[in-house]
Amino acid sequence: MDNDDESVEARTARILESAAALASEGGFDAVRIRDVAARANVALGTLYKRFSGKDEILMAVLEREVEQLEQAAGWLRQGGGSYLSRALGFFDPVTRALCSRERFTGAVLRAVVSGEAGIRDKVGRFHERVTDLIEAALRADAGTSPGGEPRPLAPTAEQELAYILSQIWFAALVGWMGGLLTPDDVITRVERAARLLLAGLQAGAGSG
Repeated sequence: MDNDDESVEARTARILESAAALASEGGFDAVRIRDVAARANVALGTLYKRFSGKDEILMAVLEREVEQLEQAAGWLRQGGGSYLSRALGFFDPVTRALCSRERFTGAVLRAVVSGEAGIRDKVGRFHERVTDLIEAALRADAGTSPGGEPRPLAPTAEQELAYILSQIWFAALVGWMGGLLTPDDVITRVERAARLLLAGLQAGAGSG
């Protein structure tokens, strides 16, 4: 079991890797605390010193996924195109990547919507970080686009747009998790919302 010379960070990393592997293999129900500890080769007591339970472990797994997306987010700043095309440049590939890992993504989404009091701050931070990524995509190439669309929105409007789209996207992903929507449906819903929101925001910017 535990190696006394091993760092807390190394043990935590193994716990998260084990939980992610179990989620990928069998979804939410497969992530059992004893199995996570056994697969990570750590004592149950060690696991519980770091995490309160299954939902917190899965939230930490999701945080690691978001960190990896943030680190690889240079493509978000390549810019070009309209607000809509930049938004879809984020939502399309990220949605398809998530939905291609059906069991894993379903498991972490169930943790997010669990309502567990102990992870509320982590859930809030997750939504903030996703909104920041969307805002970065919207703001890419802040000048005039090749298509001639000026950048008509104030930064506060871009922030609001990113936040609202993030909430619509997350709700659609929950629908996908429940078998109500396909990945294409998720993307289509976000696209429709983006078109409507942008029409209103840009009309308001033009009249101002």
